[in-house]
Amino acid sequence: MKVLQGKIILDRNLSELDKLVIEFTNFFERYSINYVIVSGYVSILFGRARSTEDIDILVEKLDFNKFLIFFKTVTNKFWCLNAAEPKEVYELLKKANARFSKKGQVIPNLELKFPSNRIERIALREKIEVVLGKKRIFISPLELQIAYKEDVLKSQKDVEDALYLREVFKDDIDEKKIKRYRKLIREVR
Repeated sequence: MKVLQGKIILDRNLSELDKLVIEFTNFFERYSINYVIVSGYVSILFGRARSTEDIDILVEKLDFNKFLIFFKTVTNKFWCLNAAEPKEVYELLKKANARFSKKGQVIPNLELKFPSNRIERIALREKIEVVLGKKRIFISPLELQIAYKEDVLKSQKDVEDALYLREVFKDDIDEKKIKRYRKLIREVR
């Protein structure tokens, strides 16, 4: 693994979960849709041995027409678990989340939502590129992941995720950024 400014290069074989994430995020790339992956998959991506049922993805707010083009293409291979009609799915994205999975499957699924607060908008704006072979995905800043898991989520799994990220990236984590993100999180809450 090589850590550069704003980019991480991973040189390893892709897991089935990685392949699913890449396949789905390729639709964002195809339509120039800004997105960022947050939460548990980030620690799994870097080798944490744990399972997950969903991959959390923040997607820039889209107008309905752009969303409709994306939806019509993505539903050739994926289906939305919690709504069927494009307008229903779009409304879910505005209020909560929409879950997509490979056709014929339920788990794992990709949970999409539009950013609803300042912290989520920061994650989208300050995202990090992760290069996996010839593919790429975008994750939220590691320091934001750590601060959010330690200060907001606080479950055992989330605290362990944060500790794992701290250990793997011990030479690259910026504690000042974690403090800045913690302050912003408190302001939002």
